[in-house]
Amino acid sequence: MRHSSIFVVVASSCLLVGAAAWQITSSSSSLAHAESSPQARLLALGGDGATVKPVSASIPGSASVPPKSVAAPGTELYTTKRGDTIPGIAHRYLGRTSYLTSSELAGAIRQDNGNISGTFLKANETITIPGILPAPIVEKNIPVAKDFEVRAIYLTGMMAGSDKGIEIIRHWRQVGGNAVVFDIKDSDGSVSIAFQHPLLDKHNIYIHDLPKFIHFLHEQNMHAIARLAIFRDERLVTEHPELAVRSHRTNQPWRENGKLVWTDPSNPKVEDYNIALAKYAAQLGADEIQFDYVRFPAEGDQKDASFAFQAEHPDWQRSDVIVGFLKKAYAEIHPTGALFSLDVFGVMAWQRPVDLSHTGQDIVGMAKYCDVLSPMIYPSHFFGMDHISDPGDAPEHFIGESMDRFILITKGSGVVIRPWLQAFHWRTKTYSPDYIKIQVETARKEGGIGFLFWNAANDYSKPYVAMPEMRTADLKDSGKGPRYFRGDELPGAATRAALDHTPILAPSQSNTH
Repeated sequence: MRHSSIFVVVASSCLLVGAAAWQITSSSSSLAHAESSPQARLLALGGDGATVKPVSASIPGSASVPPKSVAAPGTELYTTKRGDTIPGIAHRYLGRTSYLTSSELAGAIRQDNGNISGTFLKANETITIPGILPAPIVEKNIPVAKDFEVRAIYLTGMMAGSDKGIEIIRHWRQVGGNAVVFDIKDSDGSVSIAFQHPLLDKHNIYIHDLPKFIHFLHEQNMHAIARLAIFRDERLVTEHPELAVRSHRTNQPWRENGKLVWTDPSNPKVEDYNIALAKYAAQLGADEIQFDYVRFPAEGDQKDASFAFQAEHPDWQRSDVIVGFLKKAYAEIHPTGALFSLDVFGVMAWQRPVDLSHTGQDIVGMAKYCDVLSPMIYPSHFFGMDHISDPGDAPEHFIGESMDRFILITKGSGVVIRPWLQAFHWRTKTYSPDYIKIQVETARKEGGIGFLFWNAANDYSKPYVAMPEMRTADLKDSGKGPRYFRGDELPGAATRAALDHTPILAPSQSNTH
């Protein structure tokens, strides 16, 4: 979360004729440029697809294609049945196509069949399904140095898997972003991707094909960061209460301010479940695995909270549990080639004993088992500190003070400090594009490398304005060195094939704008 080689999976194109076809041999598939035709997209996958296996073709509910009908490359013919709808057919075929969403595929079906209007189709008519892939994508991560300058926004899993999310990603790329943080497991415990595990029952899947989604990000030359909220997991403790923090008083699952939301960080089953999910995402192509909520509960009746480690290791502190867990996770994730990053409370830079004893976030210890630390230094969250009544309106002070402290306490560890910055208007009257620019400039000046913007509603209207302005300012002052960011970029899609088995350039050598 450093291997130098880039993995390229080769695909073959093929004709789908009659009932014989090339069927996808795994659950993942490629994705394509929205700007190009399905046929062009299919041909463009020549260097990024997977090995193809010839078998008999079948789509649930489909009719055999008449022998006289021949599908063009990258398409398949489908004979409609009574009751068929465009959305229904799109939903059925989505996994076999280059399209990311059912609505995107439905629009392409309409366009490729004479701009079909309406929803229902007449029976026994032959229509063309565009964007058929010859094989699924088996996506691999793109290794970068840990001090690669990430410029990212955050998306929920639901948003990332939607049409609007795809638009946000494209817009972010246009204004100068080069990375996206997306949920594969959120703080309510919901898992956004298809993942099988004994502790995970049926769940809503928002990112239906993770390799295809990551392939899309890579096509945009964007660094893919999969976020997991670790120990705060309402779904897991509701379905498996034996994994929850226990109450000393009742021996029942402990509640934080009345809410049953915390798993026991020292329970090996909880740890292994999260590591398995993280490793799975890395193996499907995520460039970076990011752990959030890597801590113990910090609120509620702390004296009533009981944890497994207290009986097994009575001499341990909470920080020993967290560091031990990270050591185990790092050993599993690092060999995949993905970077490993951790979100931590911004206030931990002050190293107050009460914060450490509750959260277990010992920054010095945690820095040994990750590549990147991402402190959440949102100015609005520092209420009651440094005698400033409105911290949300003092971004320069709190960003600067936080970065100074994090750089100092991690000195010599080699860890990169890449902060989470405030992209929301809570507890501030001055939130604006200038507010964004002040945070970015201050963080960089104090030693930060890259940045992550957080907005729970995924509204990045202010960063959209600020990013081009920062880039323009840096170009004008190029002789003085960048004020905001140096402009690291991933190797382009065409370049990556040529770079196979070639060391990745260090950030100082990478392309800048």
